[in-house]
Amino acid sequence: MTSPGSGGAGGPFEGRARMLAGLVEAGHLSSLEQIPGLVAEHAAHAGLHDVLIYLADLQQEVLRLVTGKGLAADDDAEPEAAELRIDGTLAGRAFQEVRVLAGPAPGSGPGPAPGPAPGPGPGPGGGGSRWWVPLLDGTERLGVLRVGARPGDERAQEDMRHLASITALLLASKRQNSDSYARMVRTRPMNVAAEMQWNLLPAPTFANDAVVIGAALEPAYELGGDAFDYALAGETVHLAVFDAMGHDASAGLTANLAVAACRNHRRQGADLIEVSVGIEKVLVNEFGPANRFATAILANLNLRTGVFTWVNRGHHPPVVIRNGRWVTTLHCQPAHPVGLDLDLPVTQCKEQLEPGDRVLIYTDGMTEARNREGEEFGLERFIDFIIRYNADGLPVPETLRRLVRSILKYHDGMLQDDATVLLVEWRGGSQDRLHV
Repeated sequence: MTSPGSGGAGGPFEGRARMLAGLVEAGHLSSLEQIPGLVAEHAAHAGLHDVLIYLADLQQEVLRLVTGKGLAADDDAEPEAAELRIDGTLAGRAFQEVRVLAGPAPGSGPGPAPGPAPGPGPGPGGGGSRWWVPLLDGTERLGVLRVGARPGDERAQEDMRHLASITALLLASKRQNSDSYARMVRTRPMNVAAEMQWNLLPAPTFANDAVVIGAALEPAYELGGDAFDYALAGETVHLAVFDAMGHDASAGLTANLAVAACRNHRRQGADLIEVSVGIEKVLVNEFGPANRFATAILANLNLRTGVFTWVNRGHHPPVVIRNGRWVTTLHCQPAHPVGLDLDLPVTQCKEQLEPGDRVLIYTDGMTEARNREGEEFGLERFIDFIIRYNADGLPVPETLRRLVRSILKYHDGMLQDDATVLLVEWRGGSQDRLHV
């Protein structure tokens, strides 16, 4: 005898297969607005119910309910909470810690108060029949899935994770051509320069067995000339951070052109010095000498050997954190910022990393943010923050999210300059895999 929702005569495995195959097939010709309905429909094949999708906003402060109507929920549109804070809610904790967490059953009260989060427990029904499941595109946190399951269904957690994986892939495949997605993850209007930058940048998080990359930028809705870039090619990770002159659309154009030139020369096999010279020529040809310029760090990390090579074009030097300590600052003879056309020599430097080392590349907005008394946030405070949260075992994206929150709070919520950090952790041959 087959229990309801278990997938028919074939049992739970057939139910899971129908759920996953059905979503993949239906996703080919669906729009983003159709995804909530499709997910709820096909989740039922595996006995999952009351499925809701929540997306994190751009600054990762709230989780917004996706209704399928092209916008986040209005207060009158749904009986469910239209917006949940990431700090102080169970859903938010699942997002922060990238863990599946159990919540209370419907009608059983408001749920646990803030405190130690419950673990996944022995199975659905052990801590309640509703669960919060992280939505991940690779290692990029998109939001969370709320899922209901029948008490006693020991396979439900695995089914939830599979459902969340397929849902995240569907969302990621639709967001590039969806204005609805962009509207849902924004909590206020964005300026034109920021619109350019967010469409230029790679995902803020990437990880594989050898490397973890995380990035954060503020002010998210008023970005000017900051940009970061990374890409993998075989055993090499290419990295770049740019800080263009100014804080307006012109600065955004400079940063966009610098990133495009960097990618173009890099993909033609140029080394770091040749890439930096190529960027300079493109900026000078477009804007004239010294009219628009940017500081930059361009770097390569060999994933097999841990050799980190870089050139400095008038930028703050990167720093290395090892075993919970700031062990070195990566000084290298700096050349002039790209675009100034001063014809100074460009030097390439090398550093041997150890497994578990983290390299921080940042722009001055991160360290020079000032409070009401005019005191800078400072490099030491910035690095100490990274070290303390690393010791707490937080995922890299969550460490950076909290860093940005701290800097914004220090600056009363308003930054006068762009603030960017790119964190790269080389895992090497270490057996102690850090949480991503």
